Amino acid sequence: MVHLNNISKQYGSQIIFTKASLQILPGIRTGMVGPNGAGKSTIFRLITGEEEADKGEISCSKKTILGYFSQEVGEMSGRSALEETMSAVAAVIDLAQEIEKMEAAMAQPMEDDELAALLERYGDAQEEFEHRGGYDLESRAQAVLTGLGIGPDDYNRPVESFSGGWKMRIALAKILTINPDVLLLDEPTNHLDIESILWLEDWLKNEFKGSVLMTTHDRIFMNSIVSRIVEVANKTVTTYGGNYDFYIREREIRRNNLLASYRRQKEMLAKEEDFIARFAARVSHAAQVQSRIKKLEKIERIELPPEQKIMRFEFAEPPRSGDDVVAMEDLAKSWIMEDNSTKDVFSGITGMIRRQEKIAVVGVNGAGKSTFLKVLSGETEPSKGSVTLGAKVKVGYFSQHSMDILDGKKTVFDTVQDAMPQAHVGTVRNLCAAFLFQGEDADKRISLLSGGEKSRVVLATLLARPLNLLILDEPTNHLDMQSREILLEALKKFKGTVILVSHDRHFLHSLVDHVMEIDHGKMHLYGGDYEYYLRKSEIAGKSQ
Repeated sequence: MVHLNNISKQYGSQIIFTKASLQILPGIRTGMVGPNGAGKSTIFRLITGEEEADKGEISCSKKTILGYFSQEVGEMSGRSALEETMSAVAAVIDLAQEIEKMEAAMAQPMEDDELAALLERYGDAQEEFEHRGGYDLESRAQAVLTGLGIGPDDYNRPVESFSGGWKMRIALAKILTINPDVLLLDEPTNHLDIESILWLEDWLKNEFKGSVLMTTHDRIFMNSIVSRIVEVANKTVTTYGGNYDFYIREREIRRNNLLASYRRQKEMLAKEEDFIARFAARVSHAAQVQSRIKKLEKIERIELPPEQKIMRFEFAEPPRSGDDVVAMEDLAKSWIMEDNSTKDVFSGITGMIRRQEKIAVVGVNGAGKSTFLKVLSGETEPSKGSVTLGAKVKVGYFSQHSMDILDGKKTVFDTVQDAMPQAHVGTVRNLCAAFLFQGEDADKRISLLSGGEKSRVVLATLLARPLNLLILDEPTNHLDMQSREILLEALKKFKGTVILVSHDRHFLHSLVDHVMEIDHGKMHLYGGDYEYYLRKSEIAGKSQ
């Protein structure tokens, strides 16, 4: 369907690919992985024609329909959510009108040759209309919107009234409604809650019949969908036949084999070079020396790929808090809306959070999870009831909002130093380096950083302080898969208490030992891990 053969691409002096190849085959679901900046987004842009390769060939059959979801939504205004979604299939709607015109024309008398040509065009148009799912466009658009969390009550809401995250869902709905032959998905789960991720996972597995090429930082989502991995790294593309877990195991095996071959070749080269050096001046060995020199010239040197930079950190031993960390008594929160009406978020929450518990706060989108964390952290006051912190509890709070309040004029180094003012310069720089801000990168201004880089800065400032209660609202949102794993391991070893909201199921499965579910304003406590919660909750059936 889509073939990239011997592609070379560079931006200025930066070489992205050298003779890289990739095939997207009918019905095959492929995950694309690789470090940031390796060229994953470039692959998408080459396939869609937004960019051209410097060398090589890109082929795609004319009838192949591409659907590309990226993190750049673009302008949305002047339509309802449903109309905006339907706008993606305007060509199919035009095709329906063309079919109607041809049907009307066929009712009129015409020459046999003219009728035969019209029938042929009519047959082609009907075939394409059916292939594009033209007979159920509106119902499909509605089903996709609902699956992504935008229900019937919001179909007719002006699209400009939605927040950026919800506009991303509408943009994703547009691409899915097209029902393309090849679906290109760049981080489709970034702005979805667990329920919407489960719906998308099921839709891709059971409804969608085309090919998929996707990037995602959601390990469970990728494992569930793909049967092939392409790794974009070291200026080339490498294919692995299996899901993400298979790729991780196979990559380690291949690297170990390459390392063994590299060492054997290095030993052989050292012996040959030693022989040449010892006997180069001897006339009696001249022929042997020349033979070995020619042999060395012909040998293709094995090169080891550079090690990928990864975050390296562990939370320091926290100061011990009391056994009772957070006491909640008849806790409630309401928001005053623009029309002065009151919106109740949750109420009647009473309970105790104890030392070293690792708790996930779950619930459908809009249930009030982030608001609950804000109340616990002291970021906002409860409308009723009380939150009481236990003895010697030191709170650290992470949210997307905490990324927004970083001082854009300050550097990474300044921001981390502010969190540990008594530390030596070397200590601050070591902490910056642990979060991949090495050398000049530590002197970058906050305003120039990406979302993922800002996340790492905030995490670094948390690590810099002696905290024993971490309240984390979507801490993995902008982190790549490898950084998520490192954060996960650090939190598992953390001797304090953790309360978090996350849509990363792998994170929840691996970390938490208690679950708090907010459901219709009420809190339900599950005294077990995330697996236990799934078995006991209503969404257990959806997650299987």
